[in-house]
Amino acid sequence: MITPVILCGGEGTRLWPMSRAMYPKQFHRLGGAGTLLEETIARLDAVDGAGEPVAVCGLEFRFLVAEQFRRRQCERFRLLLEPMPRNTAAAIAAAARYVIDQGLPPLLLVLPSDHVIRDTARFGEAVGAAAAAAADGAMVTFGVAPTAPETGYGYIKAGPGTGSALAVEHFVEKPELADARAYLVEGGYFWNSGMFMFDAAAYLAALDRFAPDIGRHAAEAVRRARTRLESVYLDADAFGECPATSIDYAVMERTDRAMVVPLDAGWCDIGSWRGVWQVGERDRDGNVTQGDVRLRNVTNSCVISEDRLVVAESLDNVAVIDTRDATYVASLDAAQGVREVVAELKGDGRREVEHHPRVYRPWGSFESIDEGAGFKVKRLVINPGAAISLQYHRHRAEHWVVVRGVATVTRGEKTFELSPNQSVDIPAGLTHKLANAGNVPLEVIEVQSGSYLGEDDIVRLEDQYGRVEENT
Repeated sequence: MITPVILCGGEGTRLWPMSRAMYPKQFHRLGGAGTLLEETIARLDAVDGAGEPVAVCGLEFRFLVAEQFRRRQCERFRLLLEPMPRNTAAAIAAAARYVIDQGLPPLLLVLPSDHVIRDTARFGEAVGAAAAAAADGAMVTFGVAPTAPETGYGYIKAGPGTGSALAVEHFVEKPELADARAYLVEGGYFWNSGMFMFDAAAYLAALDRFAPDIGRHAAEAVRRARTRLESVYLDADAFGECPATSIDYAVMERTDRAMVVPLDAGWCDIGSWRGVWQVGERDRDGNVTQGDVRLRNVTNSCVISEDRLVVAESLDNVAVIDTRDATYVASLDAAQGVREVVAELKGDGRREVEHHPRVYRPWGSFESIDEGAGFKVKRLVINPGAAISLQYHRHRAEHWVVVRGVATVTRGEKTFELSPNQSVDIPAGLTHKLANAGNVPLEVIEVQSGSYLGEDDIVRLEDQYGRVEENT
């Protein structure tokens, strides 16, 4: 049996403006029928012996991750919640310690949540080969045969030999273009996919040898963790002591047990808009489009619209990415530079770097429509069977207008229903709750007014998602 460990961290800044710190790329649909995380979960069906997955994510993403597991009809999973990011070595160490302590299958298949793999059958075959090597004590990574002199990936040089798993001769940092071309000519080099397989105890033993602070503090964070439903809250004080180091630096580049299993399964980590274009379904002009898009004399381009009509004309080899509050236009060849753009915007304090216009909550989502001095207008979507917490606000009043579905409203001591075109006032300080007992999404326009309209002006009294302790 195998325990899949899915890493759900990362900001995905190279896919801005769709991917943002508070809604990164793994939660978007890019190159598949579902989101990247959903496709990762579905891919486990091709892995013989795959057991209950463990996902590692930040506290702020726990409800998004849980919802996407459930959308894939995966009801049995565990969430390890990082109080702060500490890179992959610590995240995997916490997962390994947790798996051992809980008596789960100790053979770990570590997968990032933001990759595309087209051929799931070949992926399953590669995992089978890696499992056999890992069962013999190997620390296995998966290497992708390079198809171009890519400078955005690290490389693995395999030693001589035959078989499904090869000894690793050495790892190479992201190379210069001339070196990448030389690797293709020489052969025996693979792109480092960032996927791994090994025994949990073997990984912890390697940390004890090469990076003992990571293993020790991650183990303490698991020991002190508190559990609620499927979520395991790692202790912040202990986990914060873990050095922020990747598994490559901490273990894989130091161990003499590293092996590489070649993977030929249509892999891409979608690290740029060119990557989205490469894996997407192209029309006869070579374009990848998504959303309400009209093209005239446009070729070999990636044009995406989230919310409105986008028209492009007489363009070639460009990325046009339009969201509600930001638009990015660049040559596909230059789209790697979006990282520098994001860094500049972050330095200017622009909220478009951190926050997506649509904010997800365990009960559904909301998006801001308009705001100004003393007021804010939102559109709330409450999923069937979901409800916001019983709460009150110290500084703001709210006015709700139902536009779709039937709302069950608690206002002080009274509970009643509102149908479309009906509304209700919620004064500041009054307890209230909004629930959807129907089988279609409930849509409500919320008008806030008051001296302070921040999201932290919420005092929760009861909550079906266990958020009363947070009161944020």
